[in-house]
Amino acid sequence: MNEVSALVVDARGMRCPWPALRLARAMRDASDVLLIADDPQAGREVAALAGEHGWSVETDVATADEGRWRVRR
Repeated sequence: MNEVSALVVDARGMRCPWPALRLARAMRDASDVLLIADDPQAGREVAALAGEHGWSVETDVATADEGRWRVRR
């Protein structure tokens, strides 16, 4: 993943729904966001939010404890 062009939102340590809320706020102004989160529910929340808004999501599992989602309009 090319992280340089994406706005990075680090939501590690936050429990859902906070990672999804941070993503939604970032997507107001950005069209390309990399969300990093360690809540096991974050993937489901990100997928649901993206589905509601028509955003594309690429998943990249960085480590066993952390997920990364590249979200684009």
